[in-house]
Amino acid sequence: MTGGVAAGLRSGQVAAAAGVNPQTLRYYERRGLLDDPVRTPGGHRVYPPETVTLLRVIKTAQRLGFTLDEVAGLLAAGAGGRAAPGAGLAGRARAKLSGIEARIDELAAVAATLRAALAAGCDDLVTCAAEPDCPLPFPAE
Repeated sequence: MTGGVAAGLRSGQVAAAAGVNPQTLRYYERRGLLDDPVRTPGGHRVYPPETVTLLRVIKTAQRLGFTLDEVAGLLAAGAGGRAAPGAGLAGRARAKLSGIEARIDELAAVAATLRAALAAGCDDLVTCAAEPDCPLPFPAE
């Protein structure tokens, strides 16, 4: 303890070490992803050093496609130690992977259709739609 406040890192230090903006810390606090930090007598936020690791975990989970609500669930499941089946990382990662693979399939189909449109010389949607061999999937009337 120094001056009545537990030793730790100030907002700018934590943000810099984790590669986030200081505003991100406050946002994550409001969302409940981070505990409210201790305050110095001058009102400065002081975070425990493990907050840097937690921020890195949150950012990594986001890069893997998890929403902040999903990240909150993952953190809660990990902190409790007794997650319901499928509530931990493995179950949620399987579900996320399934969704991502489905999206990849959808995007591959879109890419193939765009390649076909380019190969067919489509330059105008209305003109292309009138052609009997138009590769674009216009809905039937």
